[in-house]
Amino acid sequence: MADDPDLNDAYALSSKEDVKALYRTWAHSYDSGFSDGQGYQLPRAVAAAFVSAGGKGPVLDIGAGTGLVGAHLRAMNVEPIDGIDLSEDMLQVAAMKRAYRGLFARDVTQPLGLLDAPYAGIVSAGTFTLGHVGPEALRHVIDAAAPGAVVVISVNAAHFAAAGFADAFATMRAEITNFKTRDVRIYDDRAAEEHRNDMARLVSFRKA
Repeated sequence: MADDPDLNDAYALSSKEDVKALYRTWAHSYDSGFSDGQGYQLPRAVAAAFVSAGGKGPVLDIGAGTGLVGAHLRAMNVEPIDGIDLSEDMLQVAAMKRAYRGLFARDVTQPLGLLDAPYAGIVSAGTFTLGHVGPEALRHVIDAAAPGAVVVISVNAAHFAAAGFADAFATMRAEITNFKTRDVRIYDDRAAEEHRNDMARLVSFRKA
């Protein structure tokens, strides 16, 4: 693993241990080196879509990382917000933003065991992507949501097609309403050319 990780390193991850190791190295340079440097605009898009869909707190931010979505939500007057992430190192950075009520080290591919569930809203940006989390975790997303909860998650568009997200959502249609998708750019024009036009699929729905 290089001392200064990048997006290609993240996409190439193949195990939870690799994920923890990469983000342990990346946590304290992630916001300045990656988010700002690459024009990472997906967290803002997820937060804005959540508010536009009528989302409200309490909110669970899945894969909160360094707290980028939470910071946008709080700026939009949405609170309280709890966050979970596999990386405790990333959560330590998120805590410094003071946007979250609680932050918890959790694996979204397993039952979450959160005392404050179910939540009135759930958001996620950048977690359902190459080298990270597949559709097997959607069951735990649904279980953490209260009836009527607004859910907005991003899925890397290439990952959505290759990993079977469409079929996974189809099996849950009896449990969700107002299902919508739209594609957005993950980065702005500051991104490296090879990733400048990478797309994410914003998936929004309410739990029935």
